[in-house]
Amino acid sequence: MPCPSRSDELVFFVNGRKVIERNADPEVTLLSFLRKNLRLTGTKYACGRGGCGACTVMVSKRDPTSQEIRHFSVTACLVPICSLYGAAVTTVEGVGSIKTRLHPVQERIAKSHGTQCGFCTPGMVMSMYTLLRNHPQPSEEQLLEALAGNLCRCTGYRPILASGKTFCLESNGCQQKGTGKCCLDLGENDSSSLGRKSDICTELFVKEEFQPLDPTQELIFPPELLRMAEDPENRTLTFHGERVTWISPGTFKDLLELKAKHPEAPLILGNTSLGPAMRSKGHFHPILLSPARISELNVVSKTNDGLTIGAGCSLAHVKDILAERVSELPEEKTQTYRALLKHLKSLASQQIRNMASLGGHIISRHSYSDLNPILAVGNTTLNLTSEEGTRRIPLSEHFLAGLASADLKPEEILESVYIPHSQKWEFVSAFRQAQCQHNALPDVNAGMRVLFKEGTDIIEDLSITYGGVGAATVSAHKSCQQLLGRQWDELMLDEACRWLLDEVSLPGWAPGGRVEFKRTLVVSFFFKFYLQVLQELKKLIKPFPVPNSRHYPEISDRFLSALEDFPGTVPQGVQRYQSVDSHQPLQDPVGRPVMHLSGLKHATGEAEFCDDIPMVDKELHMALVTSTRAYAKIISIDLSKALEIPGVVDVITAKDIPGTNGTEDDKLLAVDEVLCVGQIICAVVAETDVQAKRAIEKIKITYEELEPIIFTIEDAIKHNSFLCPEKKLEQGNIEEAFEKVDQIVEGEVHVGGQEHFYMETQRVLVIPKTEDKELDIYVSTQDPAHVQKTVSSTLHIPINRITCHVKRVGGGFGGKIGRPAVFGAIAAVGALKTGHPIRLVLDREDDMLITGGRHPLFGKYKVGFMNNGRIKALDIECFINGGCTLDDSELVTEFLILKLENAYKIRNLRFRGRACLTNLPSNTAFRGFGFPQGTLVTESCITAVAAKCGLPPEKIREKNMYRTVDKTIYKQAFNPESLIRCWNECLDTSSFHNRRMQVEEFNKKNYWKKRGIAVIPMKFSVGFAATSYHQAAALVHIYTDGSVLVTHGGNELGQGIHTKMLQVASRELKIPMSYLHICETSTATVPNTIATAASIGADTNGRAVQNACQILLKRLEPIIKKNPEGTWEEWIEAAFEQRISLSATGYFRGYKAFMDWEKGEGDPFPYYVYGAACSEVEIDCLTGAHKKIRTDIVMDACCSLNPAIDIGQIEGAFIQGMGLYTTEELKYSPEGVLYSRGPDEYKIPTISDVPEEFNVSLLPSSQTPLTIYSSKGLGESGMFLGSSVFFAITDAVAAARKERDIAEDFTVKSPATPEWVRMACADRFTEMIPRDDPKTFKPWSITVA
Repeated sequence: MPCPSRSDELVFFVNGRKVIERNADPEVTLLSFLRKNLRLTGTKYACGRGGCGACTVMVSKRDPTSQEIRHFSVTACLVPICSLYGAAVTTVEGVGSIKTRLHPVQERIAKSHGTQCGFCTPGMVMSMYTLLRNHPQPSEEQLLEALAGNLCRCTGYRPILASGKTFCLESNGCQQKGTGKCCLDLGENDSSSLGRKSDICTELFVKEEFQPLDPTQELIFPPELLRMAEDPENRTLTFHGERVTWISPGTFKDLLELKAKHPEAPLILGNTSLGPAMRSKGHFHPILLSPARISELNVVSKTNDGLTIGAGCSLAHVKDILAERVSELPEEKTQTYRALLKHLKSLASQQIRNMASLGGHIISRHSYSDLNPILAVGNTTLNLTSEEGTRRIPLSEHFLAGLASADLKPEEILESVYIPHSQKWEFVSAFRQAQCQHNALPDVNAGMRVLFKEGTDIIEDLSITYGGVGAATVSAHKSCQQLLGRQWDELMLDEACRWLLDEVSLPGWAPGGRVEFKRTLVVSFFFKFYLQVLQELKKLIKPFPVPNSRHYPEISDRFLSALEDFPGTVPQGVQRYQSVDSHQPLQDPVGRPVMHLSGLKHATGEAEFCDDIPMVDKELHMALVTSTRAYAKIISIDLSKALEIPGVVDVITAKDIPGTNGTEDDKLLAVDEVLCVGQIICAVVAETDVQAKRAIEKIKITYEELEPIIFTIEDAIKHNSFLCPEKKLEQGNIEEAFEKVDQIVEGEVHVGGQEHFYMETQRVLVIPKTEDKELDIYVSTQDPAHVQKTVSSTLHIPINRITCHVKRVGGGFGGKIGRPAVFGAIAAVGALKTGHPIRLVLDREDDMLITGGRHPLFGKYKVGFMNNGRIKALDIECFINGGCTLDDSELVTEFLILKLENAYKIRNLRFRGRACLTNLPSNTAFRGFGFPQGTLVTESCITAVAAKCGLPPEKIREKNMYRTVDKTIYKQAFNPESLIRCWNECLDTSSFHNRRMQVEEFNKKNYWKKRGIAVIPMKFSVGFAATSYHQAAALVHIYTDGSVLVTHGGNELGQGIHTKMLQVASRELKIPMSYLHICETSTATVPNTIATAASIGADTNGRAVQNACQILLKRLEPIIKKNPEGTWEEWIEAAFEQRISLSATGYFRGYKAFMDWEKGEGDPFPYYVYGAACSEVEIDCLTGAHKKIRTDIVMDACCSLNPAIDIGQIEGAFIQGMGLYTTEELKYSPEGVLYSRGPDEYKIPTISDVPEEFNVSLLPSSQTPLTIYSSKGLGESGMFLGSSVFFAITDAVAAARKERDIAEDFTVKSPATPEWVRMACADRFTEMIPRDDPKTFKPWSITVA
């Protein structure tokens, strides 16, 4: 390593202010520099690998060739600060602030209700802001592209898009909008109650109130940087870090000299490949060369026969260059360019494309590279340079495989890339299939090129290259050679497929799994290419009437749809809700779409989350050490090497716990044995998070494996490994009923687990006070009282010494009920032992590894029914994978069984459920709590009955639905009137019956694309099944100036509970909301609170706030009577003078709820939420991809407290449910290690997964006397409605199978990933692939459901 002589000064600007960093460390990213050094905490840390967009900022630089200022959105977590020399960075704080002035982007995203938890909002704002700096009036497509790299787990994206659309040029929206009507408002024959009513609103915000966008008001590019750019320094800049040296030469000559001197040093531009590798794989380079200032690497030159692009050009720039070339040249010359453009649209995200360079992409040679296969078949040449001179090598399979003879020499660099034009009679195509359309690494991709002898269909040259099917990009060279001279016909196709499968072979144990799917794609892609080329040939041959020439194979019209890819379209939709009564006072906010209280602060980055709290004096950082074995004895733990690392203060183990170490079965820190990979063994405390993480690597733990190791439900059943006794409900006589039915069907359903993927990972800050063992704990949790109790028992100090504070939580979904207590307790032990404040922030990988998620489920059903579809008997047995400790698994099993019947009245039922004990991290509460998995079994059962009866599934649903006031299987009485209304309304507003006919028509005409449509009813029970869990308290203070402080026991998770509480207080006290404030949820103000969960937070806390306000108003009554014309302030002053207490505790004793499992009856739930959803999809039978055409949801919210928040909850839950059932797949290794530990491997829905038309309606004029102002809790119920997409997909798959004469019953597996869809649509291509005997190899991953 070079001697650390003095570093140069790093100069860049942040939000218009100059930053001079004299000791820049190349290992420090812009994200940590902004958050720690500059205290700009608006930019959030959520994944650390550029996959979620939460840390998006804008970087501006002067383009040396065009002299223009260019603005890019980038993910700050990947940008090394050393790469920012001479750049201007704009963060969300620089865009606008509530203290000075808001930017229109910030105002609109907040007022359009585009924020819920608000953790992803600054990133969204920055992506949109950058777009507007480049295109003040963008198109909707540009908006979609700009936001495709930003994940949101709360909103369902629609309101975010709605805010962005207000900046777009008038688009293909509704033509009648100006008249106040909209074509989407009309149902099938306008008989629906939603169409007729005049009191139905469709606007959640008023566009006219927005301030206009004025591009002249933006921050200017710093003049000093302009001067630096105009007169660039050519000297080499060097930045020495602790371990790494960053060298940035000023001239090309210097770069070549440095490369000769340090041949091992990589060139670094975007850091999108090196960054994640250094982070997750531990790759380390002591010297990094940055060619960012070398203009020669950005040169673009056009010639008559091709295009040379500098290796330093970003992929976004390459996209623009190619698009320009395609518009200038005739079609025949741009085949390769168009193929590249197609992949550049879906490759990674806008932020990554802005950072990644073409050279870096090529040289990284990732097996999944989307561009290399196309560049390889397009005969691309690489221009290399070194001190010795220049040379050219082909970008060939040998280069891609990394063969030394075809590779760069260590001292060479890639200067530019030459891509030749295509020619007439030459066709180039690109294909890719990934878990979802955008921002996802491909499972398989391909580049294919064919050249014909002029005027014929005889193959003169053929080149096919695949990515994703091996360790490197693979060329099918042999197969291509064998096909030369052949005609382009069916015979050639058959042989080609066989040869390709032979040559591009993939072993059964191949990394990444999905082996049979990948093999199928190899031939499916070639078939698509075959059809595309046939189509093109037809156009070309027509003008060549050759006598006696043979006729081309005809493509039947039914095959043509195979040629089209699904286009990315911007979602449209309508949200309908009942407007408030015209007599309601204007200042009464209940029932109005009030903006989220923190909305504007979310949008400016000023909303403070747990990790945004400034560093406390003497604060230390904690990092956790987790088990690498699934079930083993701990033989020894060697901490010596870790404690030697500078900055490491201590290591906390189970011996340091003064009180109780969790429970007997569920330890906070492992003692003697570990039960799963990811179990916490000890924790390192150090001065910085970097030191703590380095120390973890040095801790050596020796294990001794134990038996039996159980991961799957199947193994648990075999070993009789269960967490709790079986839960069972029964009604009628099931055995007798089975004897009297016409038909019986049995089936199995597998539902995979789900990761919470809250945007804010688990985090806690523990601050010990100087006296009486007091602790202040700032924690991201849904249940601060549980954290408080756990810390109390762990430290063996009374609860009254511990105060937990929750300001807001960046998403919870059930994942922050039980787990935060564990992290809080471990951090508290560290704080007690060291006497220092402790900050613990989990990385995304650790969070996903340690915390567990939704329970995977395996269900078996047996159903007896009559030929007309009436179900007489149903027997369901469910097993859930609980993981290694009990956690909430017993409760989940109970709720699952209670909710299994969904909306159906079946006289003879038997439901049984078991929670399996396995060696996986313990699964826990998750939105819906068992209902989304269990009810999928019930609905699959309905679909199976429909198939056997030859009736559409909706007919079976209607026939078996509850119709009149009745009792559930557990004998709770209810009235299904609203359920029936939701169902009919949904059929009506979605024009279901018309569309069902259109779907059938479409399917007759198309062989390779199929559509499916499904409508699903829902009866969702709200609440905990125990009265004591429904209690709530509030504390309301009125101060002498008339302002009011409200506190209550609910936590703000993004669901708008604080907003709703102030709406309640405003109505009760009859004062405007501006008089009211909520500071935080704290165990010191409202004690003994219940977790904010089970959709019931606003219900119960609302009643407590109401109670407190009514007590206060009663006390003020005599004063108001005396002076009825007085102001609120005068009344309060008078009350104080008369010594009337202006503080009151409100209390709600809770809804009655109980369940007797011995008898199998009870009233476990206070009330039900009813709903229905209809979704239509189209699938591509050749690749397994699908697009969501339309979704209509009707939900019975009764009288919504805040329709904007409630519709937001429904949409967010629906999209999250859709993720559960379509793309979110957890993969475990055969050793029980979770592979999918970040957004790269685990795919939550992105903005491009939202249905093209997405309509949500709240059922008008329905009442429930029980709850506050007749409102209902809607936090969880929408989750299951996402299954309408799943059943629409299975409907489309069933249509494909029927047409191909394959048995219609298939095992139902969720999620319906492209792999499952493709393999279920069996055809000649799935038939021809080789299959492996599972006994002959160890698979890459196992299925745990």
